[in-house]
Amino acid sequence: MKHAIPQRYAIPHRYATRPGLYFTEDGGADVIVRSETADQVWLCIYEKVDQPTAFFNDAIRIFDDSATPFINEIHEHAVCTRIIEPMYVRETLFRMDGPNYGLWYVHLPKAWDGMRYAYRVDGAWDPSKGLRFNPYKLLLDPYGKGIDGRMKLSPAAFSYQCDVNEDGKVRGSAFGPMSTVDALGNMPVSVAIDDRDKSKHDADPSHPHVPWSKTVLYELHVKGFTANAPWLPKELRGTYAGLAHPTTLSYLQSLGVTSIELLPIQAKQDELFLQERGRHNYWGYSPLSYFSPEPSYATAEAQRKGARAVRDEVIGMVRALHEAGFEVIMDVVYNHTCEGGVEGPTTCWRGLDALLYYRRQKGNIGRLEDTTGCGNTFDFTNTHVVTFAVDSLRYWAKRIGIDGFRFDLGVSLARLDGDFTKHHPFLYALRSDLLLGNLKLIMEPWDLGPQGWRTGGFGMPFSEWNDRFRDTVRRFWITDTQPGAPSGIGMQEMATRLCGSSDLFATEPGRGCVSSINYVSCHDGFTLTDLTRYAVKHNEANGENNIDGSNVNHSANFGVEGPSDDPAIIRKREQAAMNMLGTLMLSLGTPMMLAGDEFGNSQSGNNNAYAQDNDITWLNWDWIYQPRKTMQMHRLETVSRLLSIRKSLGLYHHEEFFTRLTQLGLFKPSSRVQWYLPDGTTPMDRDWFDTTIRSFAMRLLSQDEVDVLIVINGVDEVRRFTLPSDCSWQCDWSSATAVGLRPAPGDRLQRIGKNQALRSNWIMSVSEKDNIHQLLKTVQASLAEQDKLDLLGATTEHADVLFEDDEQAPGVGADVSATMSAASTVHGASASARDGGNATVNGSVVWTMPALSISVMRRLQ
Repeated sequence: MKHAIPQRYAIPHRYATRPGLYFTEDGGADVIVRSETADQVWLCIYEKVDQPTAFFNDAIRIFDDSATPFINEIHEHAVCTRIIEPMYVRETLFRMDGPNYGLWYVHLPKAWDGMRYAYRVDGAWDPSKGLRFNPYKLLLDPYGKGIDGRMKLSPAAFSYQCDVNEDGKVRGSAFGPMSTVDALGNMPVSVAIDDRDKSKHDADPSHPHVPWSKTVLYELHVKGFTANAPWLPKELRGTYAGLAHPTTLSYLQSLGVTSIELLPIQAKQDELFLQERGRHNYWGYSPLSYFSPEPSYATAEAQRKGARAVRDEVIGMVRALHEAGFEVIMDVVYNHTCEGGVEGPTTCWRGLDALLYYRRQKGNIGRLEDTTGCGNTFDFTNTHVVTFAVDSLRYWAKRIGIDGFRFDLGVSLARLDGDFTKHHPFLYALRSDLLLGNLKLIMEPWDLGPQGWRTGGFGMPFSEWNDRFRDTVRRFWITDTQPGAPSGIGMQEMATRLCGSSDLFATEPGRGCVSSINYVSCHDGFTLTDLTRYAVKHNEANGENNIDGSNVNHSANFGVEGPSDDPAIIRKREQAAMNMLGTLMLSLGTPMMLAGDEFGNSQSGNNNAYAQDNDITWLNWDWIYQPRKTMQMHRLETVSRLLSIRKSLGLYHHEEFFTRLTQLGLFKPSSRVQWYLPDGTTPMDRDWFDTTIRSFAMRLLSQDEVDVLIVINGVDEVRRFTLPSDCSWQCDWSSATAVGLRPAPGDRLQRIGKNQALRSNWIMSVSEKDNIHQLLKTVQASLAEQDKLDLLGATTEHADVLFEDDEQAPGVGADVSATMSAASTVHGASASARDGGNATVNGSVVWTMPALSISVMRRLQ
């Protein structure tokens, strides 16, 4: 018979409203954990053997060679301790009181910042019914704010009896006998962080609070963004501190984005199948802890100091980004955990209460429901799972300072009885929370379950990744432009995406185009450059026989698979990339860029680089310190100019475009947008459904601001466009400038010469007295040693390859009427008059537009 728990270790239940570890004024801590079906739970504290224990007076020591099994002994004593000499550690176990409404409690008389702890849980072992309690396994605190150690691939990590063969494969049945191998030393443990200081955020900079209508998202990986950054000392590369470095922040500011969307930074663990193959989950979509930051992204010094130092580095990064004017959006994965299917390891939730946390197959409760493709799915029909997720989100928002969240596989979070609903309790919990409801909340609107593609289905206040925009833009500018390609995307589909996808997002009053997260590329898939280099995926490095990753990419190689040194191919690829980025930034909605797209980053055709923690995914910055202007620098300047133009145009800062009010007849779409064909006429009904019509103009009107005209020439020939004649126009930006051409009034394009385009390079402006001068010399010397300095055809290519030497390039310096289709000419006449900088033909304003280009025209006052 077990002894009663002494009163000094009991907690008054009326104070225990949430699981977690809470430091108390008496120098101890209240500890609460949820397990509704366990028979007994223990809190385990780990101390060094050569230091006095804090629990000497109450703990009964037990010995490894005792005749009574370890598991039986810990049942007998309220507090017991043992010394594991090979690990040089003392484990003290506190038998917890419970369950009380599913919660277990204990009060520690002494607790300290940095205290290492875990749980052991005993109960029924009946895998066929989903019960897998095993007191030999260490379980993390689901609410633990810090983490120490990593899982080792060994039988100790699994609740069922198994072996790990020499080939690294786990052999055993998840429905077999319970394992009796102690997990101590083979699994991570939680670390307590004293978070009671109420003044710690007093000096925080103000959060930027960028309005949705002004937001430009920039998706990056904390490690990959700076792992190769030459401006950082080696100890800061690939770290939170490296992202917070002033030079890194300066680069982001010069680019012009507003909100940094981080791939997951919650603590992660490699999936079992990756560990068996000796690989790692680089992206981080395999969460180990929802309150602890990933330690491996911290500097080595912070990792050495422990969990608090790691968390402080994360907080410092967020503060630095805020100080520089950036919002911080965090990618979060609440749809599944790193434990995988029933064959996976036991790290936390499976061992605490698998019936509570995970969805189960209706016809086989011993098996898990999987709508995530990762082996398990959190059960968001359970109130306590919803509460757990909300508590985690509030912690990151309130304590760390995060400004918003992007929810991976959001549909799995909103399934009731297996079906998606925008009225799910979790979505209502987010909406109604006073803190979370005012943050940026972005959904990935799909999962792998039945009817899992729900783009546009989440409702207010959620924004969603718009895959329809992605596919439309890729097809229009890439696959549909290839020789012999059938007519695919026409004016109607493109117009819908340009106007914020009202067919998907004007679903309720107040919801409009800013809810559409427009993107062309993201971490999952080809980079922007690879979309124009590869017709098919090349994922051989993943070790899965190239069967992983999507086979539908809407990409093309323009004649050569992979990199090419043919100037004509390079120019076609560059203009195609600029067409896609131009469409992205000139469309109504919220644009999102993938880090590196602004300078042509490539992953060598890998469209599923989730396990590539190497130079395939780490951004290559060799180009930034080259003595001559590179293609990468030229693209960066082109993209930065585009972002600046979007920021300057107030028309993109309105949120009322195409909301539900337009559908109710309270706001006429025609009062804000007008459409034109190249001859200046308004499209007829039949034109909208004619997919061969690929050239048109969209005018965004404003009563008190400057009108904007977006001109799209989607055919591979120079065309004249008759622009609205009620004003004069100037071209602010065109995708064709990337290859040395610019729209011009009349019947001739303007040519941008090499000297004009490449006349400057920032390196030439660095003074020898400047602090960065020595860094510049050091980096260039390193590049020279690697034969990467000033080399055409290496990882850096000179931008002059983008510009033709021929003074008589198509449509440049000569009448281009012979190169234009008859439908695009204006009464067969050439421009003969000039009016306010615009050419006129029979009183009409005429401009010549480059082939396959998108341009933004600004109305002159």
